[in-house]
Amino acid sequence: MKSILILCLFTIGINPVFAQHQHDSIKSQYAGQEDQPIKSLTQDDIDGLKSGAGTPFNGMAKPAELNGYPGPRHVLDAYNSGEFDLSEDQLKRVKILFEEMKQSVIPLGENIIEKEQALDDAFADNKITSEQLKHLVNESASLYAELRFVHLNTHLEMMDILSSEQILKYNELRGYSSSNPCENIPKGHNTQMWKKHNGCN
Repeated sequence: MKSILILCLFTIGINPVFAQHQHDSIKSQYAGQEDQPIKSLTQDDIDGLKSGAGTPFNGMAKPAELNGYPGPRHVLDAYNSGEFDLSEDQLKRVKILFEEMKQSVIPLGENIIEKEQALDDAFADNKITSEQLKHLVNESASLYAELRFVHLNTHLEMMDILSSEQILKYNELRGYSSSNPCENIPKGHNTQMWKKHNGCN
């Protein structure tokens, strides 16, 4: 029977291997996510938004973190593990900055979850209009912009707390300084600012 089916497929001009390839070529990377409570958010995103972490949406502060601007939570983690030195005043300032950030981002994260749930529900109910869609998307996008600003600005404020030597140490601990940053300045970066951020003389 299987042989007859394959013969028929060839007879009508359809290669079964090609047909399977065609099916695979359009298989969605989202397959399996259709049962998520909120389709646009993974559970990790939701957990991060609720806790005030910078992990949602593939990293809230990547432009800062990967360009040599330390984050307060990672500095505190390194300090608590004995890998990073802070003066008493610095420790106090980093803790305050971190707590202020969390107080700002947790409510924003919870609001984003609510807006994305409303957007998901609107599509699930099959009654959404273009006007409703625009309103919901704009609300969520506005909250996301504010959330991202707080995360990025917190990294920026860390530059006033840490010394250039500490910033260099932070980047080494985070694995960003596999080569000498003072001799390997990335294309497009301001040389003076890069050297300052990385503790170069």
